[in-house]
Amino acid sequence: MSNIPDDIFTEPEDVSPDTLANLGPLRRLAGVWQSDKGVDVSPKAEGPERSDYREHIRMEPIDPQANGPQLFYGLRYHIHINKPGEAITFHDQVGYWLWEPATGQIMQTIAIPRGQVVLAGGMAAPGDKRISVEARRGDTRFGICSTGFLEEAFRTDYYRIDITFNDDDSWTYLTRTDLAVRGKEPAFNHHDTNTLRRVGPATPNPLVGLLKDGKTG
Repeated sequence: MSNIPDDIFTEPEDVSPDTLANLGPLRRLAGVWQSDKGVDVSPKAEGPERSDYREHIRMEPIDPQANGPQLFYGLRYHIHINKPGEAITFHDQVGYWLWEPATGQIMQTIAIPRGQVVLAGGMAAPGDKRISVEARRGDTRFGICSTGFLEEAFRTDYYRIDITFNDDDSWTYLTRTDLAVRGKEPAFNHHDTNTLRRVGPATPNPLVGLLKDGKTG
């Protein structure tokens, strides 16, 4: 937040319980998505390697979240990726997309089961057809934290994702990850791209369902 109020404890009142109605530029990400057109370019001992992949993404609205006066609406997501013809997981990732209506800030949290977490941030407005977030190693606001092995062998210095919302309800992303690979110069531009198509609708956040069923309070 650019201006932190004197009262850092009091939470906002009259908060809308409907996350889908308050996701701003993240609204079009809500739902279930799939594609078999993904392309990954990653570093190998012999040089860059291109891999095609199949991707499944689930993005579910969460209830409104408050840090004292700061209010977020968001999506919890899970990404699962396989290579064609292979059953073993190629990539698994969980996290949140968050939108702060008061400031226009968007954030993506990333956790992958190889010992790495990321908090990336950017600015956007409702109706934007393109959104981006980024993170840098060593940044205390939007940074990257990895295991000792990754720091020594495949250090991630920079991360960025650009998302374009297409007119046919699909969306396309391009990720860039700058990797300092031990013994190699310069840093490797590890990048992935895919266009996701909807295979399941957006669903309400849990609180909306409880209110509809009259099960609160």
